[in-house]
Amino acid sequence: MAEVTDDGGGTKEAGATRDWSELTPVCLTNVFRRLTLEDRWKGTMLVSRSWRDASRDPSLFAALDLEPLFEFAGSCRSDCAEWWTPAFQRRVDAMLRSAALWGEGSLQEIRVRHCSDDSLCFAAERSPKLQILSIKSSQSVTDRSLFKIASSCPKLVELDISNCYEVSFKSLEVVGKQCPNLKVLKRNSLNWLDPSQHSGIVPNDYLRACPQDGDREAMTIAKFMPKLKHVELCFSKLSVTGLISLSEGCGDLEFLDLTGCANLSGRGIEQASANLKNIKTFIRPNFYIPRSVFHTERYGHWRLYDERFQTNIFQL
Repeated sequence: MAEVTDDGGGTKEAGATRDWSELTPVCLTNVFRRLTLEDRWKGTMLVSRSWRDASRDPSLFAALDLEPLFEFAGSCRSDCAEWWTPAFQRRVDAMLRSAALWGEGSLQEIRVRHCSDDSLCFAAERSPKLQILSIKSSQSVTDRSLFKIASSCPKLVELDISNCYEVSFKSLEVVGKQCPNLKVLKRNSLNWLDPSQHSGIVPNDYLRACPQDGDREAMTIAKFMPKLKHVELCFSKLSVTGLISLSEGCGDLEFLDLTGCANLSGRGIEQASANLKNIKTFIRPNFYIPRSVFHTERYGHWRLYDERFQTNIFQL
């Protein structure tokens, strides 16, 4: 117990000095639960062995959400060229593998970008309770890992495979068959109406690989995912045929986003909307906004993108 001298020459007791190293693992875990993922990953794990072990308690890994880190690293920009490199993918893979390993089966939510097939398969095998999976812009993810997700994670409720061009309609079929609780599907694509928006950021070969089978995907969704309530198909190349099929097969839809779906007609959209009795939010393609205005308002000042940002927050 420390003592301090008061103004009258006497003494009074000060607060006791607390030794955090003596806290039990349970206490440490309860404290760390109040910290952000970044604080745990780059702070508490590096202090001591006892803190590292407490930071890896499975209860702390019910969710791996890297979206706040992406938003911070990109200064609220939607994409950066550095994120499309193999080196960056390895960083994300390392974090995903670690979270799945330390979670010991408790992982229920994964929100990452630019992961690979191998790390996603690793996570799927160890995450039977997974309910939310968001892996948008993962250029190396293919049907192989989505098949593994479908077979290993039957409790899946939400799936975001936006900008994952190596994932085909076959994955949609398998996931629909084996994940009956799926309610949210996000299958958005990059803006193919004006690829210059992504020039210098997304590899040109990847931009040119935008999925062409929008109708087949829509028909697959309609047939194998009839209980969906929320669907996003921004910049999909589906036509009226695919949209009608979707509206007939997914009658429970409450939210549908068709932003940038330039192959649709106003008449076809109205015909499809007549089938959607439960729809609450229907975002239609706006055929009348000038393209330059469209990009400025929806995507911000994307011409001002640069590479001046920090990526070390993703470093293990």
